[in-house]
Amino acid sequence: MIEPVDLLKELVSIYSPSTLEAQAVDYLVMQMQALGFNAYRDAAGNAVGVLGNGPRTIVLLGHMDTVPGFIPPRREGGLLYGRGTVDAKGPLAAFVVAAAQAGAIPGWRVVVIGAVEEESATSKGARYAVTQFAPEACVIGEPSGWDRVTLGYKGRLLVHYRLAQPIAHTAAQARSACEAVVAFWQRVVAFADEFNHDKPNLFDQVDPSLRRINSSDDGFQETVTALVGIRVPSGLEIDRLKAAFQSMAEGAELSFSSEEPAFRADKNTPLVRAFLKGIRIQGGQPAFKVKTGTSDMNVVGPAWGCPILAYGPGDSALDHTPDEHVDLEEYLRAIAVLRAVLEGLPTAGS
Repeated sequence: MIEPVDLLKELVSIYSPSTLEAQAVDYLVMQMQALGFNAYRDAAGNAVGVLGNGPRTIVLLGHMDTVPGFIPPRREGGLLYGRGTVDAKGPLAAFVVAAAQAGAIPGWRVVVIGAVEEESATSKGARYAVTQFAPEACVIGEPSGWDRVTLGYKGRLLVHYRLAQPIAHTAAQARSACEAVVAFWQRVVAFADEFNHDKPNLFDQVDPSLRRINSSDDGFQETVTALVGIRVPSGLEIDRLKAAFQSMAEGAELSFSSEEPAFRADKNTPLVRAFLKGIRIQGGQPAFKVKTGTSDMNVVGPAWGCPILAYGPGDSALDHTPDEHVDLEEYLRAIAVLRAVLEGLPTAGS
């Protein structure tokens, strides 16, 4: 059996930004096969490994892809640096190792999925997995810290802005297209400020971000485009947001993409209790958290309707940063927690 740290280091050594995961997928499939999984690449490009053939299914859903920017893996003492050590090859490698250590669980089918395109708006791998499985429980592979369990993620909406208008002399009173998009952004911020004024918790707030502005002209017409990202709190309907933004457009064309409602899981489930027990066995004091980003939980949680949570080693503050690294002791503790959860799955009649 490959050593847990070696598996993670080799996986991190393979650069796999969204849509370019094939080499990492092939590597993980090969390693899962060597560990006794029935492993394969599915039609969406995901790495899938199955242990056991029982009538009940638990899915451990991680992701293969990373944001762009390769960080050469290096080990400094007890820390492993590299792109994906935290988000989220570390949690995925922990899934594989823990499942292999636990082995086949009577009455269960344990499915480990390394999904593709989680870091892009498509969530291609998770959307395909929804059509292939109907699990009784699901664990999402995202950094929570080994002694924390994540129960919720905010939603997402991307707003695409475009305004084209005749060029006016700079001495004229007409507002330029660039000025128009700045005014639109200010209205978006004002909307968020008003919505958030009585909501001290970040998870309950609307969080806008200005992702991109581009302008051009051909001597006769000026055009400006912009991309605005919105982190959507639970309870706020995306259709309400879209209507509000349309009312702010003032003649610009708006289109929308990447619509994902917020999702918050129930914490009173056998799955959650199993993780709390596993963390305590390892000497931890478990706690819950919610996150202001999105994950594949937003995709599969509503579709599967089963007990679900996110778990994995790593500090999510290091996600997407040039200093991304994981504490290897934490990684190994997370494996021990996951193994305890799997070995504690109820057998028939219990």
